[in-house]
Amino acid sequence: MKNISVLLIVIVIAIGCSSSQKSLKKTANPETYAKTITANELKDMLFTYASDEFEGRKTGEKGQKSAINFIKDHYIANSIPSPIDEGDYFQEIPVEYFNGRASNASENVIAYIKGAEKPDEIIIISAHLDHIGISNSGEINNGADDDGSGTTAILEIAQAFKTAEKDGYSPKRTVLFLHVTAEEIGLFGSKYYADEDPIFPLKNTVANLNIDMIGRVDKKHEGKSNYLYLIGSDRLSKELHTISDSINKATVNLDFDYTFNAENDPNRFYYRSDHYNFAKHNIPVIFYFNGVHDDYHKPSDTPDKINYEFLETRTRLIFYTAWELANREERIKVD
Repeated sequence: MKNISVLLIVIVIAIGCSSSQKSLKKTANPETYAKTITANELKDMLFTYASDEFEGRKTGEKGQKSAINFIKDHYIANSIPSPIDEGDYFQEIPVEYFNGRASNASENVIAYIKGAEKPDEIIIISAHLDHIGISNSGEINNGADDDGSGTTAILEIAQAFKTAEKDGYSPKRTVLFLHVTAEEIGLFGSKYYADEDPIFPLKNTVANLNIDMIGRVDKKHEGKSNYLYLIGSDRLSKELHTISDSINKATVNLDFDYTFNAENDPNRFYYRSDHYNFAKHNIPVIFYFNGVHDDYHKPSDTPDKINYEFLETRTRLIFYTAWELANREERIKVD
């Protein structure tokens, strides 16, 4: 009788724990994890990532190799694994793939948080890790905004998702953190992933949130409240656009500017960053962008000019959006 009583107690406790976990899962508050994304951490990372030590991160060159190791070390330090193989975060791209625009082979860097309920459905958050290197005059183009801001934003978002996972709140869907190379010479890194070697089947990719320059303010918005240009959010999925807008209003409430989303936009930004290599495969995308400023593609694009408070809020917005896409019951519909 004593053994039976003990067994019953164990069963009751197990059921109670299980019920408690389910209840906690329902009440997981993304704000708790968004708050782990801070201006100070973004600043610390970006002052290293956009330093002279990285020599402008030109595709295939020494500085770009320093960049990929910086990113890899961050994921290892935070126990965020790679979907490629244990300890192998680099998707190798042969030099021939760059059509003579790079002198050496290069690498995408990939990490992920595996989904607990729908692990085969993928949300990709991307940013390019490369920049334009050293000018003919010998000046280093640090690329703090382009795209050090996007790179460090992804690292903070990944850390936030990992913290939630440690607390027992794994996302329903898998969240893939994709740092692509060779954007500056022709979007080759994202093209290689999407066209040649998708780690997960593209048919299972729910959406791509692409971050390219989110640390500065353009002339149009000087002296105004925090904002972001959104490009592509309604091109393939009106539902994605609606979700994006409602999540923003419910959380950080940025001023969304859709000027560059116009189909007749002469800048053609929709076609000029890495999200396009997913959009052409009918995968819904959002491109987050702060607009062009006077330091664009110049040695003066340095980390001291980043607005870190704006960067913090913008990064949190992207995290909130990714959280919603990863945890909603049904995957978003493609129009």
